[in-house]
Amino acid sequence: MSKEHYHLLLADDDEDDCLFFKEALDEIAVSTDLLTVHDGVQLMDYLKNNILNLPEVLFLDLNMPRKNGLECLDEIKNDERLENLPIIIFSTSLDSEIVNKLYQKGASYYIRKPGEFSKLKTVINKALTIASEKNFTQPERANFILQP
Repeated sequence: MSKEHYHLLLADDDEDDCLFFKEALDEIAVSTDLLTVHDGVQLMDYLKNNILNLPEVLFLDLNMPRKNGLECLDEIKNDERLENLPIIIFSTSLDSEIVNKLYQKGASYYIRKPGEFSKLKTVINKALTIASEKNFTQPERANFILQP
């Protein structure tokens, strides 16, 4: 069951990565609007002030200032108003211990940020397609990491 349009939120402190992400979204065949926040405190403030208008998917970077992605994931999953928000971790690292922890804490999927624009487009499109078909439920651990 694919949707026609997605309201997305990207939490990432790297402005180049944010621009890269937006440009990739503009080139895929999925209709989206994107809001960006640049640190974990901004993210949590936004979510708590927009409870009635939450994004359909949060793309969350792990390494952000003031409050990192893992802290934000914990806070979101421990808030009954936010706990069902689909969260796709979007990070440069691929530390298996951290990935396991993210899975256990309830992230929907994990994407390692690709360096190539074409791969970024592919993996974002794949994430939105797979996640919507599965109604954003967490997959088995073997399918948690999405590859372009």
